[in-house]
Amino acid sequence: MLIPHDTRIALDMVVDLVNTSPESEEPDRLADIEALYGFVRDHDISGVESLTARDLSGVRTVRGRFAGVFEAADARAAAGLVNEIVAEAGTTPQLTDHDGYDWHVHYFAPGASIADHLAADGGMALAFIVVAGEQERLRRCEAPDCGRAFVDLSRNRSRRYCDSRTCGNRLHVAAYRARRKEAAG
Repeated sequence: MLIPHDTRIALDMVVDLVNTSPESEEPDRLADIEALYGFVRDHDISGVESLTARDLSGVRTVRGRFAGVFEAADARAAAGLVNEIVAEAGTTPQLTDHDGYDWHVHYFAPGASIADHLAADGGMALAFIVVAGEQERLRRCEAPDCGRAFVDLSRNRSRRYCDSRTCGNRLHVAAYRARRKEAAG
């Protein structure tokens, strides 16, 4: 699946945003405005100067809506959610080249809030996945104690875990040890 660089960057941002949600024992990784500034910095989000409690609340709302797309039962349900996200963000597509990046499309209106910025760009990235008939690539980790979101960009759509260096390896090692124990006993 060929994905343009701006869409891949937006998908990475969506996944990272969804994964800031509080897990069973982990705290909310967007607990305050400082954490939101960190998210903006980590994702090199342009045009963000000052952030407020209203911005934090808006981004948390967008985060929940993106999470809904990952949990959608089928492409029709995912499309409905994406349509709502994009429409409410007031998309205004425009070509731009800035900060050392080649030409790419921004979908948010100039001067948009950070929540609308993320909703527009992230929503359109998710829209491209659904339009390509690839909604099944929007997944949750299958590790029993995880559930983090990820986009399966493997050629054969076989990825099951959020990060093969952690969840996948941990489960493979546990299965190997169980097989060895069974064989020895």
